[in-house]
Amino acid sequence: MGRFFDRLQPFALLVLRLVLGAALISASWHKVIPHGGLHGNNLFSAIEKWNHYVMTLGMPAWLGTVSALSEFLGGFCILLGLLTRLFGALTTITLIVGIAKVTYPAYDASKYPLAIGVLALIATAFGAGMLSLDRRLGLE
Repeated sequence: MGRFFDRLQPFALLVLRLVLGAALISASWHKVIPHGGLHGNNLFSAIEKWNHYVMTLGMPAWLGTVSALSEFLGGFCILLGLLTRLFGALTTITLIVGIAKVTYPAYDASKYPLAIGVLALIATAFGAGMLSLDRRLGLE
């Protein structure tokens, strides 16, 4: 029975990466992409708004840019299995800070970031798996 489940491991890590990557892209879209898309006025208006929000939490504005880009670009990289451990670690740290600063007082609001953070921690610990660019490029 153990051999059967061992054979599922590459597919389980693939599913984990696909779910985690899609969740990160979805959660960070509004932080990076301006309302109305990439055409029009200021392409950086979404990140500027996110930076302002981060400053209201008592943190420096540059952390807003780092968190938004690590979630957004990290989501795409994790989806592809590229630099999975690096972006998994960055995502885990980002979500720990997010839970501590934003959602912790309201436990119900912490459930989603906690679940995504655990997925990111698993991706960091186990890597991208056999079905990834990390493996193909020899990065894992």
